[in-house]
Amino acid sequence: MSAALQTIGLHKCFGGLVATNDVTLTLAHGARHALIGPNGAGKTTFVNQLTGVLAPDAGQVLLGGIDITRLGRTQRVRLGLGRTFQINQLFGDLTPVESIGLAVSERMRGGGDFWRGLGTRRDIAREIAELIERFGLGDVMALPTRDLSYGKQRLLEIAIALAGAPRVLLLDEPAAGVPEAERQDLLDTLGRLPRDVSILLIEHDMDLVFSFADRISVLVNGGLFAEGTVAEIMAHPGVRAVYLGGDEHG
Repeated sequence: MSAALQTIGLHKCFGGLVATNDVTLTLAHGARHALIGPNGAGKTTFVNQLTGVLAPDAGQVLLGGIDITRLGRTQRVRLGLGRTFQINQLFGDLTPVESIGLAVSERMRGGGDFWRGLGTRRDIAREIAELIERFGLGDVMALPTRDLSYGKQRLLEIAIALAGAPRVLLLDEPAAGVPEAERQDLLDTLGRLPRDVSILLIEHDMDLVFSFADRISVLVNGGLFAEGTVAEIMAHPGVRAVYLGGDEHG
C-alpha cells in the first residue's frame, strides 16, 4: 500500500543556499508524524514544496502514490492535501459558522452558491454543526472571527482545514502564539482529530510534539538528520546536541 504522503530526494536551492537537501520522508496512513528542527533548518521551505507554493529543483512529492510535484495548490487541495499556517489566514468579518460553511461548500464545488446554500442545504448545515461542536466553537459561532481569542482562532483554522475533507493535513505550528490558558483545549482537540486523516505536525513546542506524535523527523541544515519514535528521538545524542547548541552533529 502506498504512503499517505511521500517525498523522494526533495532538493531546493536559493542561489548558493541549500534550503532542502535530498529530503526523503514517508508519512504513513493514519500517522501522527512531527517534523522538528532548529530555526533555519528548512522546515518552511519543505512544507511549501509539499503544498505547491514552491517547486523543487529536484525530487518528487507523492500524495497517496500520485505524483503531485508539478501540480498547483488548488489541485493538491482537491486531491486531499490540507494545511494550516503559522499565521492564520482567517477572514475577520466572517463568523465561524460562515467560515466553515464556505469551506464545506467550496469542497462540494458550490462556493459561489454558499450564501444561498447555507440556509437550504441540510448536508452543509449538518457538517457545520458537527465541526462547531468538535472544535468547541459553539459559544463563539456567531461572532466575527476577529473578536475570537487567539486560541479559538487556531481551533477555527484547523476546523476549516478539516472541512476540506483532507486525507493528509499539514499543521504548521498550531500552538504558536496560543496563550497558556488556552493550550490545553488545543492539545485535547488535536488528540481527537480523526484517525483516517494522516497528519504531519511542524512544531517548535516539544511538549506538544512529544504528546501528539508517534514518529518524529528532525531536519537540520536542509537535510533529514534523524528519524524515529518519540523515545528514540528523545534519547538521540545528536538531536540533543542540535537543540542544546552542542557540536555532536558535526
